[in-house]
Amino acid sequence: MSKHPALDPKLDFAIERFIDAPTRLVWEALTKPEHLKEWYMPREWGRVARAAIDLRPGGIISIDIAVGDGREVPNVGCVLEVVPQERLVWTSMLFPDYRPAVFDDIPITAIMTMEAEGTGTRYVFTALHRDEADFVKNKESGFYQGTEIAVDQFVAHVIGMK
Repeated sequence: MSKHPALDPKLDFAIERFIDAPTRLVWEALTKPEHLKEWYMPREWGRVARAAIDLRPGGIISIDIAVGDGREVPNVGCVLEVVPQERLVWTSMLFPDYRPAVFDDIPITAIMTMEAEGTGTRYVFTALHRDEADFVKNKESGFYQGTEIAVDQFVAHVIGMK
């Protein structure tokens, strides 16, 4: 399997950054709940109330978001692939242990890859969508913009860990 999937610009987007930190720190910030709480949600939009991740195929990824009015929005998905310090894949299309998901949100499959580049890390976040309608809805909802903000917060958090 290719490290990076072939992107269809009508269905998918990728955000790529160079992080001036080793892959072990990038992986730690990506996979430890205490770090997810620091960067996952754009700060102007809300905060992470709770985070949990079980790093095994079939494991849970759960990130509850507290929005401006204090309401908490659960985000639960299933981990599909784990290659430490290289690749993490999860989807909101499934609940933990591969149970079919029921949700109101637009489902995605998220692929995060990292590879050493000099003394830093090349990080790529990719979001795959079911169809063009989901892709358009996600872009219009602010998901892409929020993801860019979160990735920038992620980069700053990793650099701060050095």
